[in-house]
Amino acid sequence: MPLVAGVDSSTQSTKVEIRDADTGALVASGRAPHPPTAPPRSEQDPVHWWEAFEAAWAAAGSLHVAALSVAGQQHGMVALDGDGNVIRPAKLWNDTESAADAAWLIDQLPDGAAGWAAACGSVPVAAFTITKLSWLHRKEPEAWERMARVVLPHDWLTSCLTARLATDRGDASGTGYWSPGDGTYRWDLLAIVDRDRDWSTAVPEVLSPREPAGHWQGAVVAPGTGDNMAGALGVGLASGDVVLSIGTSGTVYTVSERPTHDASGFVAGFADASGAYLPLVCTLNATKVTEAVRQLLGVDHAELDALALASVAGAGGVTLLPYLDGERTPNRPTATGTLVGLRSDTTREHVARAAFEGVACGLLDGLDALSAHAPTSGRVLLVGGGARSGAYRQVLADLLGRPVVVVDGEEHVAMGACVQAAMVLHDRPASAIAGAWGLGHGRNVEPDESVDRDAIRAAYTAVRDANV
Repeated sequence: MPLVAGVDSSTQSTKVEIRDADTGALVASGRAPHPPTAPPRSEQDPVHWWEAFEAAWAAAGSLHVAALSVAGQQHGMVALDGDGNVIRPAKLWNDTESAADAAWLIDQLPDGAAGWAAACGSVPVAAFTITKLSWLHRKEPEAWERMARVVLPHDWLTSCLTARLATDRGDASGTGYWSPGDGTYRWDLLAIVDRDRDWSTAVPEVLSPREPAGHWQGAVVAPGTGDNMAGALGVGLASGDVVLSIGTSGTVYTVSERPTHDASGFVAGFADASGAYLPLVCTLNATKVTEAVRQLLGVDHAELDALALASVAGAGGVTLLPYLDGERTPNRPTATGTLVGLRSDTTREHVARAAFEGVACGLLDGLDALSAHAPTSGRVLLVGGGARSGAYRQVLADLLGRPVVVVDGEEHVAMGACVQAAMVLHDRPASAIAGAWGLGHGRNVEPDESVDRDAIRAAYTAVRDANV
């Protein structure tokens, strides 16, 4: 039986899964951590990603595989010199030092945010690669002069395997200078950062979804993609279905047959890894919020869940605005968290519930925005570390008023990378692999119809709008 490997190089760690290429059955897995990092300056030396890959690969048994794919944390900026050497630590997606550059870039187009959305599907925020290029040009001129190429985290790791600098349409669509609608780089947008540079030699080739990037140890290497695009592959996402992914950050996305252009900047108009589109909303604050509240209350994860589920819905009038480390959606990079509604009878249960409801309301604001640009009437699929929490599951179902499907398995990004490897190996579309592997199944969590979800969301909206 041929084997495929999927690599998930996230902000926190590298995970490797090795699966049967025909059935998707898990054969082996491994994991290794990355150095911790946090906003506003969130950077990592890419060499640590490679070291983590080697450690995770060894932990998975260093098996012979027929194909391999790398999914990496989106956006980011890996700056290389003319010899391909990394010239400074990579700026990550959650680095917010380029927030001022995002605002400046938006002002450079006559139509502002609407012009950017029309040009590349998204309005720049600090996460996007183009804002980090602007930051480098402005803050580190010596490094700027040395830079010959700029790639994304997954591009760099794929190049370590293949000695080829290439990317895919999904990850390229998160740069702020590649258009999903046109399928081309936008040299005019890059020229805003530096009109004197020949950008055509600075960016990687964009490969098609089933086009090999090269070979490594006898295995064909797929083009790779961004983590959200791999997550969509890993759950067999169909048009109209919605993913709520709850990790350190939160994402809400769906598959669309048409590119999207949201001038408000709430919805990023990405491409996916299969040939369609992946409109997406990303928040900076998800499980980090409940983790912070857990530590403040001095309880473990099970106890925090129990406290939240023991509280009345609405948390006794307590509302948490969860912008602990600034926020990306809405774009408030300098924001902090806000806890309101405390009374003398407020309990630990209320505070715990408010943390889960605050994160859920932020995600559902994203779903509301997404619904204005793409079909979202299908299933709601819950993934990510937060999906293990009974409180997150129930609160989201209650505030949605719809069943939530907790998808089987945990490492959906690594699974999606395995799917892409199988797509290249078998030259079959993602839907065919998903069907053969039985992806996207799970158990339903039904909403409690007695919960006044409109009142809870209205209270959250009032606090959000009062903290502009």
